[in-house]
Amino acid sequence: MLHPTCSSAGLGLDPALHRVAAAAAAEVDVPDDWGCCAFAGDRGLLHPELTASATAREAAAVNESATAYASLNRTCELGMTRATGRPYRHVLEILEKARR
Repeated sequence: MLHPTCSSAGLGLDPALHRVAAAAAAEVDVPDDWGCCAFAGDRGLLHPELTASATAREAAAVNESATAYASLNRTCELGMTRATGRPYRHVLEILEKARR
């Protein structure tokens, strides 16, 4: 399960992000309703309701049977972990583990 970020989308990096994730998994799923996690640096720490509201649709679409949950920004990983109850990690950590 892959959560792109506002920055990766804005920089046009999502195709490359998907390729990195595909190097670690047989199937990569990005929820159709993915969007900004609204963590906004440290704002999600102080106002978790922002993240909960912003991620509700994506969290509902997250496949609970995924073998890994990835993003590429630590605060997005924190926000998505809170929103879904699933352990989001950096995509490169997942790639490293898959390569072992």
